[in-house]
Amino acid sequence: MLYLSLKTIHIISATVLFGTGAGSAYYMLRAHLSGNVQAIAVTTKHVVIADWLFTTTSGIIQPITGIWMAWLVGWPLTQKWILISFGLYFFAGACWLPVVWLQYRLRDMAEEAVANDSPLPPLYYRYMRIWFLLGWPAFISLVIVFFLMVFRPV
Repeated sequence: MLYLSLKTIHIISATVLFGTGAGSAYYMLRAHLSGNVQAIAVTTKHVVIADWLFTTTSGIIQPITGIWMAWLVGWPLTQKWILISFGLYFFAGACWLPVVWLQYRLRDMAEEAVANDSPLPPLYYRYMRIWFLLGWPAFISLVIVFFLMVFRPV
């Protein structure tokens, strides 16, 4: 019963992690492409909040439940698929941390532009490109982790 409870939490948490990441990326990109500074300000504000509420929480839950489940069934953490999953998961996290910082800056620049009724500064566009580029390796890494978790190749 404990294993199935942990597995349920793990799957829901993975879904929230992936879904929030994909949803946040979609809405951030759509707001950016609209060129509407007000929409960008509102969207980045909500994405920052969603990252702390959902992405951070599920990002912490994932390794805890994963390690606990492996321990319960007796899987050594040195199995190749587990080691690769950990590596990719932490790589995705290493991409995500600067993304969070960038989202704060993007939000602040957009809010300032709205408050001053001015265009977004050039730095906003530079940060947005970096944000976009960091998202791809994190996304691809998590897709591979999903594959490894589902199929557990020997």
